[in-house]
Amino acid sequence: MLVFTIRRLIQAIPILFGASLLTFWLMSIPADPVTVEFAGRNPRPPQGTIDAEMHRFRLDESFWAQYWDWIKGIFHGNWGPALDKNANIFHDMMRHFGVTTRLIVLALIVAIVLAVLTGVMSAIKQYSVRDYTFTFLGFVFLSMPTFWIAQLLKTIAVNFNTSTGTHFFGTLGAYSIPQPDGFWNRIVDYAGHLVLPTISLALITYAGLSRFQRASMLEVMNSDYVRLARAKGISQRRVLTRHMLRTALIPMTTATALTIAVFFGGTIITETVFNWNGMGVYTIDAISSHDKYIVLATLMLTGFIVIIGNLVADILYAVLDPRIRYA
Repeated sequence: MLVFTIRRLIQAIPILFGASLLTFWLMSIPADPVTVEFAGRNPRPPQGTIDAEMHRFRLDESFWAQYWDWIKGIFHGNWGPALDKNANIFHDMMRHFGVTTRLIVLALIVAIVLAVLTGVMSAIKQYSVRDYTFTFLGFVFLSMPTFWIAQLLKTIAVNFNTSTGTHFFGTLGAYSIPQPDGFWNRIVDYAGHLVLPTISLALITYAGLSRFQRASMLEVMNSDYVRLARAKGISQRRVLTRHMLRTALIPMTTATALTIAVFFGGTIITETVFNWNGMGVYTIDAISSHDKYIVLATLMLTGFIVIIGNLVADILYAVLDPRIRYA
């Protein structure tokens, strides 16, 4: 397993380089950030100022020279210049990454637990009232636009706070400003702001994952080794937990690994509705302002998360299915 993990990490290096080169080329096609920054200014800045900005963004160099300078800078902790001269892209990205991570980790845990429970319960009692109910709810949440369910939860929370005269649910930001005094008061404050976006992301995500789990369980239930286990007189609970569920979780592992990567770049709507200044908002703002190196940094981070997520999924395969072994 250790050899396999090291080999996969080594294989990830050329993949990251290829992804970085393609991304860098795509980001070089639109208008450069200097042109966008000075386009609407009146009066026009002196040519010396424009030339200095062009040099700071390395736009006076060839494509390959720009790319090589950027790659070398990454190894020294310099992810490139930002439009804000005082900004440090790596530090800013990590701060937004922390905000998004706090949001999606809990949402993903809730979504996986709900998906596994409802998927298994639906498959065990296929075509029952319970199965139809879970299927209906899954399709309802799956069809709901993200912004709609987020705004609906926000409206319900505002009405609840107003009717009870409390601030139990936080509807704006990741925490209150100013923050309350005391460690436990701050924990409660963070939790109150985390509830609504977590529910919003979890409901939409669980709906899709539950269909994976149900289909996988149905396939496993009809397999030969499950029928053999039942014929040997093994209890239904043991057959379910030791034989069916472990195998049925393998497709869920793949879906979850890909969902993690999508979350980091796809929470923009939820973050916007609840005013969370996370990776989604950070990336969209950078795209809107043509802040090239910020977009490159966030895309590279997302690519790294995809690779690590798939590696973790491969390792979990061996844990879930003893027949899988990696040399």
